[in-house]
Amino acid sequence: MGVPAFFRWLSRKYPSIIVHCLEEKAKEYNGIKIPVDTSKPNPNEVEFDNLYLDMNGIIHPCTHPEDKPAPKNEDEMMVAIFEYIDRLFNIVRPRRVLYMAIDGVAPRAKMNQQRSRRFRASKEGVELVEEKNKMREEMFLFLGGYLPPEEIKERFDSNCITPGTEFMDNLAKCLRYYIADRLTNDPGWHNITVFLSDASVPGEGEHKIMDFIRRQRAQPNHDPNTHHCLCGADADLIMLGLATHEPNFTIIREEFKPNKPRPCALCGQMGHEIKDCQGLAREKQGEHDEFADTVPVSEQEFIFIRLIVLREYLERELTMASLPFPFNFERSVDDWVFMCFFVGNDFLPHLPSLEIREGAIDRLVGIYKDVVHKTGGYLTENGFVNLERVELIMQAVGVAEDNIFKKRKDDDSFKRRMKEKKKRMKAHQGPSFVPGGQFAPQALGGRDRPIAVQNARQSAYEMRMQGNQRNQVSSNDMDNRGVKRKAEDSDSEPEPEDNVRLWEEGWKQRYYKTKFDVDATDDEFRKKVVQSYGCASWKWYFPFHYAPFASDFKDIKGMFSDFEKGTKPFKPLEQLMGVFPAASGNFLPQTWRALMTNPESSIIDFYPDDFAIDLNGKKYAWQGVALLPFVDERRLRAALADVYPDLSPEEVRRNSLGSDVVFVGKSHPLCDFIRELYLAESHEIPAELCHGIQGTIHLPWFCFFFLYFLIKFKDPQYDDGFVFKAVILPGAKIPNKVLKPGDWEQSNRGPWRPQLGFNPNRQQAHLDQSGFRNPSVYLVEFLHLIYSSNTYILSFILALFQLNNPLNYIIFENLIDLQRLKTLILNEYKLPSSVNANVFSLFSHYVDRNQGAGLFGASPSFETQHRGGQYSNAPPPRNYHQGNYRPPQRDHYPQNQCEFYTFQE
Repeated sequence: MGVPAFFRWLSRKYPSIIVHCLEEKAKEYNGIKIPVDTSKPNPNEVEFDNLYLDMNGIIHPCTHPEDKPAPKNEDEMMVAIFEYIDRLFNIVRPRRVLYMAIDGVAPRAKMNQQRSRRFRASKEGVELVEEKNKMREEMFLFLGGYLPPEEIKERFDSNCITPGTEFMDNLAKCLRYYIADRLTNDPGWHNITVFLSDASVPGEGEHKIMDFIRRQRAQPNHDPNTHHCLCGADADLIMLGLATHEPNFTIIREEFKPNKPRPCALCGQMGHEIKDCQGLAREKQGEHDEFADTVPVSEQEFIFIRLIVLREYLERELTMASLPFPFNFERSVDDWVFMCFFVGNDFLPHLPSLEIREGAIDRLVGIYKDVVHKTGGYLTENGFVNLERVELIMQAVGVAEDNIFKKRKDDDSFKRRMKEKKKRMKAHQGPSFVPGGQFAPQALGGRDRPIAVQNARQSAYEMRMQGNQRNQVSSNDMDNRGVKRKAEDSDSEPEPEDNVRLWEEGWKQRYYKTKFDVDATDDEFRKKVVQSYGCASWKWYFPFHYAPFASDFKDIKGMFSDFEKGTKPFKPLEQLMGVFPAASGNFLPQTWRALMTNPESSIIDFYPDDFAIDLNGKKYAWQGVALLPFVDERRLRAALADVYPDLSPEEVRRNSLGSDVVFVGKSHPLCDFIRELYLAESHEIPAELCHGIQGTIHLPWFCFFFLYFLIKFKDPQYDDGFVFKAVILPGAKIPNKVLKPGDWEQSNRGPWRPQLGFNPNRQQAHLDQSGFRNPSVYLVEFLHLIYSSNTYILSFILALFQLNNPLNYIIFENLIDLQRLKTLILNEYKLPSSVNANVFSLFSHYVDRNQGAGLFGASPSFETQHRGGQYSNAPPPRNYHQGNYRPPQRDHYPQNQCEFYTFQE
């Protein structure tokens, strides 16, 4: 889930941490799709060693995407997941390790958040169906006609993406199939070690990844210069990456693009929400719908977040002069991460006075520097917290709480007034009509571009549609005169009900009375709330829906105990009972499901059909607090004891806890070692044979019958009393600094050239947001200017494309889609017949010649080579089970599908 708004704040405050990914696309030759050869150097000019995938961030967008049509069935979902992993592997190209981690059974603290999200999803789904039915009834009465029945579609319940379900079990099987196929047939996978930690292994995916990194880092043979790349969208991954103190750590995630349009939930059309839907079918765009918008969904882009650059920023911000002790940057990084968790995390509600959007982290850093000066020490030391110093920070925040709440109210009131003002101004503006196409107004003195005749029908159609819309708006305005508008149609939005009123005197008394039903003078209860805001284990959770105030952190030195050891996680089916609403009971065994719905059930109170959502001063329901009862572990286990005997053997298997699995191909250096250990039960992995990775392997009986090895893996154990120290390991090479030195102007005459990528030797110019347009757009505009003056110069420029000119690399370097550029020029510019024929000839020759290469410059020559078997993204066969997979042989494919083409300059 991460920390809301943290990444947006971070990327705006520290912009140089972002690097846009360069991705090599698969080519087609004679109708055959040629996969990218990931064994070649990384086009991002950096070589990563280990790639870690937080798989739940991949599974959710692939199974129920928001910006494209959803997969029709489970097979298509698996294919989408395979293709997503292929894209990430193509971009990152790890050379040592690929670690896939799926969320397993979570600790109790996280289960409470999962329970809240799943109950909300179920409640919102029911409310959406009710709203759609209500809208259809209103439309029927208003239109006085017949509405066609709603199309019934099979709804995918995303709650099945939870450990213990059949879906997650099938996903694990499919991923084993996928890994086996890639290890056998993809040359980029041949020498890497693949780890799969599926949903049967307890722990969240990101925590399993970090535990793997920490345990490997603690081994004597660990390479301190390992370059890690972690894929995930959660903002807390940035904090976890910083806490490893590894100098080479990078996050890869999808580029966030706000305000993406979504289709109406009722009619499926874009441009309006369900409350504004009129239930009308989409009008044809033209006589035969020839002008319909058929623009394909754009593929999501990826970005790198360079934590080494973030460390540079933090070093500048956290460095303190005149300290009574030597400044330790690694200790201050741990303190910064610790303070960020007060602003938001997955296990605790954040403090009411700390909001990222209000500069909470900057406020904490300012207070922190003052506290370190006063106390002469840091907040944390190797994971242990100094509570006396934390109390000083909380008390300093508490002093400012009154002003924080008042300023928050003033800001909200100002935003509301400005929004209402914009609505009033928009209401007074009449609809304007501006003709487009060939009838659009032209600038005086400019040279008109020739307009294609075939666009006349489209221009006339657009003018007619604009006129109809104008008339419709005018008639609606006339019809609505004197009619009382509904509340949601009025100019002002209703202010969310807030009985606490933190901006008024007596806010603490009202807060505790409203939220906890106790008096604010009850010091013992307030201490209990603060004490519960404490340590984590498998069974611990914060037993309240609301957080205390910062000013309540008093006398906390001896309040918290050590971590409780020896606790065990829930089993998968037990977790399903703890987080699922009754509406998702179909994923559970029948007798277990009855405990959710039977009125006589001893735990029926855990599964309310309806529940309140406290907006808690927020505007939207998703920001509010779901007031669900907490699950009593003892009562739950007692109720399940009677239905455990009803489990089938398959359900018993799904309910058991599993272990990580390691895969290696036959060409891996570890292969011979594994073959020699066949008769032994378990052995330690020699670090020199597995890129420094250490651990214990357990061999199944069937592991030698295939072209890959599938082996159970166990992480190395910590020594007694082990402490994860906040230090850079000896021998680590710190990368060159990226940010501009503070004394650059005094010591250098030339301008500072920022490094935007991974290669410090390649100079790059900074581009703002508008600069990331497709370069072919700029080239077309440039060619238009040339054409306006001399068509023969244009012909000369186009002729340069055919030359083996090094200048082409400098200007266009692997950026322009030639086919699209040719189409744009031929369609946009009506050149004289002689020039047009020349352009078409030049482009056709050059594009066909470079169809696979995608580069300007020297003419490539094709050389056919066999680079292993052709792999595909087909889902595994229905009869596939672990141990029965036979990778496809080369002769299973037609001859021409076994050939891989490479392009040599």
